[in-house]
Amino acid sequence: MIEVVLDTETTGLSVASGHRIVEIGCIELKNLLPTSKTFHCYLNPQRKVSEDAVKVHGYTDEFLSDKKLFKDVVDEFLSFIENKKLIIHNAEFDISHLNNELKLIGKNVINKENVIDTLDLAREKYPGSQISLDALCRRFRIDNSRRKLHTALIDCELLSKVYINLIDQKEPKLDFMSGETRNLENIKVTNYCKKIIEPTEDELRNHKIFIKKSLKKTI
Repeated sequence: MIEVVLDTETTGLSVASGHRIVEIGCIELKNLLPTSKTFHCYLNPQRKVSEDAVKVHGYTDEFLSDKKLFKDVVDEFLSFIENKKLIIHNAEFDISHLNNELKLIGKNVINKENVIDTLDLAREKYPGSQISLDALCRRFRIDNSRRKLHTALIDCELLSKVYINLIDQKEPKLDFMSGETRNLENIKVTNYCKKIIEPTEDELRNHKIFIKKSLKKTI
């Protein structure tokens, strides 16, 4: 099974407000283990980056001014993700921006049915709890100390580890950012020990509230 963990950074939140993508990062997984294949690019969005967005990822207009346009990298990007399930945290945001970029240059959009949203997985598994990427890293004791700002490849690396925990698989201890080629054909992710993580008081309280609301809806 080959999957691609994907993340984007943008000039702002809303496609409707004309915001564009400034960075795309992808990490390929085979049977939940990272291969040596990654895709990464910075993009010139042909518009100003909002102040709020700069605070999130740090990419200024000056930094992006000499970068490629989306149309210049689209074929390589589409080839990288072709016929692979996409793993995205808050997929609605990333897919809306990617499909907007694709529409602008007359390309077919990404089918949302080919996407696994880890935000939905986390919401289902931990109702009432915080489910941001940082919160999930804390829950699963994943080191996110390098995440000073949001950058696509680092976010993909962290999300890869979060995803494995969300589907109750053992986290492989491999360096996602290394360019070395590894022979992973015979590695299987089996026979593991789950981490037992006790919920906090806030999480227990939020869970009780969630259950009460759910029961009211069924009455």
